Amino acid sequence: MSSLLKISDLHVSVADTPILRGVNMEIRQGEIHALMGPNGSGKSTLAYALAGHPHYAVTDGSIEVDGVNVTELAPDDRARMGLFLAFQYPVVIPGVKVADFIRHAISNVRNPDRKEGEGLIPMREYRKEIRARMDELNMDPEFARRYLNDGFSGGEKKRMEILQMAMLRPKFAVLDETDSGLDSDAVRVVSEGLAKLSGPDMGVLIITHHERLLEFNPPQYTHVMLGGRIVETGDAELAHDLHANGYAAIRERHPDAAADNTIAEEAATV
Repeated sequence: MSSLLKISDLHVSVADTPILRGVNMEIRQGEIHALMGPNGSGKSTLAYALAGHPHYAVTDGSIEVDGVNVTELAPDDRARMGLFLAFQYPVVIPGVKVADFIRHAISNVRNPDRKEGEGLIPMREYRKEIRARMDELNMDPEFARRYLNDGFSGGEKKRMEILQMAMLRPKFAVLDETDSGLDSDAVRVVSEGLAKLSGPDMGVLIITHHERLLEFNPPQYTHVMLGGRIVETGDAELAHDLHANGYAAIRERHPDAAADNTIAEEAATV
């Protein structure tokens, strides 16, 4: 039986300002979902709430993985439950090599009871595994010897996250505007890498303004967020329509949500 990520009536506030106003969504392993919407609609807020960011307070509703409520769990515990978030702006850690970072990350996920400095995945096993994943993603082995995102181009930072995903093998991956700021070649590389990893063992939520990332990863479900709620759900054709025509028709069909979205956009500029 496939795993299920269930978001029920989720309300989230940031600095006491309500952002999400009752989000409902179910994602099963093997499914690709797209989440689209204008600025200020709450897309990234949903991503950070799923990851357990401390600045995003869940005021009502729940997030469940296979029936287990993870709403109060710390981010590392959520990772062990199978949740992975690819950030819009990945963190830079000078002095920490990519290979060392990923080795500790997968050791923490696979061996949650390990003590600091102990219980790391054996080096020989780890080297074999990371080389296999990098070969699969057509990545130069030298990439693993560099410091984490230090001096990386936008495309390299995104490929780094794809490599993390390949090694962590999450049940559910959330990509928060991972195509933001990338040129066409970089988007193609990231899209192809994601397409190689997605399959029956991983559910994917792609948060995007654009359609480029969806070319190699066509969604079975496309959700439209406006004013902190999901207002419409369709298939890949809905994503094509939004890309071609924008959100004017969506705003007309959902004036209450559009009003809330305008308030959120104005608050974000203050």
